[in-house]
Amino acid sequence: MSTKPQQPLSDALRPFVAPFRIEGTNEFHLKSHKTREKGGLDKEKGESIIEANRKRLSEFQEKLYAQDNWSLLLVFQGMDAAGKDSAIKSVFDGINPQGCEVTSFKQPSTKELDHDFLWRSMIALPERGRIGIFNRSYYEECLVVRVHTEILGKQKIPKKLVTKNIWRERFEDISAMERYLARNGTVILKFFLNISKEEQRERFLARLEEPAKNWKFSVADIAERKLWAKYQAAYQDMIRHTSARHAPWHVVPADHKWFARVVIGSTIVSALDRLDLRFPEVDKADRSEFKQVREALLAEGNGGAKVAKK
Repeated sequence: MSTKPQQPLSDALRPFVAPFRIEGTNEFHLKSHKTREKGGLDKEKGESIIEANRKRLSEFQEKLYAQDNWSLLLVFQGMDAAGKDSAIKSVFDGINPQGCEVTSFKQPSTKELDHDFLWRSMIALPERGRIGIFNRSYYEECLVVRVHTEILGKQKIPKKLVTKNIWRERFEDISAMERYLARNGTVILKFFLNISKEEQRERFLARLEEPAKNWKFSVADIAERKLWAKYQAAYQDMIRHTSARHAPWHVVPADHKWFARVVIGSTIVSALDRLDLRFPEVDKADRSEFKQVREALLAEGNGGAKVAKK
C-alpha cells in the first residue's frame, strides 16, 4: 500500500513566510504591505499553527544547542505598541531559557556612547548553538536617531564625519556586519511588526483603561505619534537598503497579534528546518565505553538490592 510523501515542513509553512519576506531583490514600498492581513486563516486555525510551531521550535532548539555549529539572531523592530514583547513571549513559550537570550536595547549609556554605534549589539550576539533575540537593535540608529537628529549630536562622533551621507553609510556598515555574521554561521532573521496608526491608537487606549498596563504608557508616546510619517519613511528606507538573502526582513502584518505570531513562528521554524540540524553522532569507541558504564551501573543496582535483603 503506497503512502503519499509528507510535504516538507518549510513548504507547508511557505504561505505564512514568503509573502512577507524581503530580500532586497525588488523595489520595496512599505505602503503596499497590509497591516490587517490574516493569510486566509481564522484565529482558531492560527492558534493551532502557533502551538505546533512552539513544539517544532523546542525540538529544533535542542538540536541547535547540541550540534553547536550555528547560531540564530532574531531582530524585532516596530512602532510602540506593535506587539514585540508579547510576540516574543508567545512564540518562545516553553523554550529552554538556557539556550535563548533576549536583549532589549534602551537609551545608550555613557559607556556605550564611548564606543561605535554597533558595539553594544556585538557584545550581545548569540554564541554558537544559541538563539539571541534583539528587542529593538542597532537599527534604532537609523530610526529614532534619524527622526530625532539631535540625538546624533550626543554620540561623540567627530563633526566632520557627520555628513548628509551618514544614513547611507550606516546602512552599509550594518549590511557588512550582517554579511560577516552570516559567513560565520549566524542565521539572521529580521522582523518589522507593521502596525497601523489606528490600531496603535486602540492599543494605547487599552493600556490607559487597564491599570496593569498603565506602566507601558508614556506621554512621550503621543508625541512620537505626531512623527508617524517620518518613522514610516525611515523604516521604508532602512528595509530597502538592508534587506538581503542572508539577512532578510519580514514585514509582519501586526494589527492581528495572533497572525503576527503565525508569521514569526513559521519563519523561524522554516529557517531552522533548512539547516538540517541533527544530534551529534557517537562514535564506536564512545558507544563501547557507554556499554561498560551501563553494565557497571546495572551491577551496582544488583549489589544494592542484595544488601537491602540482608
